[in-house]
Amino acid sequence: MTNNNNNNTPQPIKNNVLDYDDICKIAPFFKGKEKLVNTLFRWLKIDTTNDYHSRNVMFPPQKFCENIFDELNAKIVISNEQVLDNLPEGPFITVSNHPYGSLDGMALIDIVSKRRPDYKVMVNMILNQIGALRPSFIAVDALASNDPSKRAVSVKGIADAMRHVKQGHPLGFFPAGAVSKLTWGMRIEDRQWQPSVIRIIQKLKVPVIPIYFHGHNSWKFTALGMIDWRLRTLRLPIEVWNKTGHTFRVSVGEPISPEQMAQYSTPEELGAFLKEQTYKMKKWQQ
Repeated sequence: MTNNNNNNTPQPIKNNVLDYDDICKIAPFFKGKEKLVNTLFRWLKIDTTNDYHSRNVMFPPQKFCENIFDELNAKIVISNEQVLDNLPEGPFITVSNHPYGSLDGMALIDIVSKRRPDYKVMVNMILNQIGALRPSFIAVDALASNDPSKRAVSVKGIADAMRHVKQGHPLGFFPAGAVSKLTWGMRIEDRQWQPSVIRIIQKLKVPVIPIYFHGHNSWKFTALGMIDWRLRTLRLPIEVWNKTGHTFRVSVGEPISPEQMAQYSTPEELGAFLKEQTYKMKKWQQ
């Protein structure tokens, strides 16, 4: 694993996901207010997340993810699991909805990487804060805007993703690029899948396996998202640790061939098709 600097020197993995210095870089207002930061860490369960991370940082990503579901006393139940048990030997892509924002990413690594250890997932910079999982992550900055350094992260991430697949390895996408949100129809669903992600899929021309995650985070989380996405993001650690005893249901679809996808000429058309193939598994079948 390397960082995004030009010298490509190894980046050490910290024991904590976030610490006081990180918060001060993000929000200089907190400089000199370490006691306040520690209080916020307790309220938001960042301290609980840091504790788990420090106790499991030495494990490879798949084991790290498996352990968090054990710690939560949570189960992952998979519909149509035989698709995962018969994955192709070469490259393929998974596309998934993103209702949980972190635990769906960890579930994806757990269920696919135990079958294909070379599997990686493209993630945003928020998930990339989980240092222990960076060996299984390819990071892009969804908020790149006009910041050259942020754009460079995304350009490198896209190049790394293309190279990973072309070298014969599998790759996972959350094409929405962000957590599912409340629609006008009062459903929690992904926004439009990003054409930039779909263009990558079009260029790679490998089988695509849709994977649907049932359920969603709490209504408090959803309500905060209607006010400001940053408030919702702050609640993500709470949404991890309130899933004690939860059963995560995951539906796996049949692989979609490059020939099937070639029928859709634009990224918008193909994105709508892949999203429809994923969401058609919304009705749980075991």
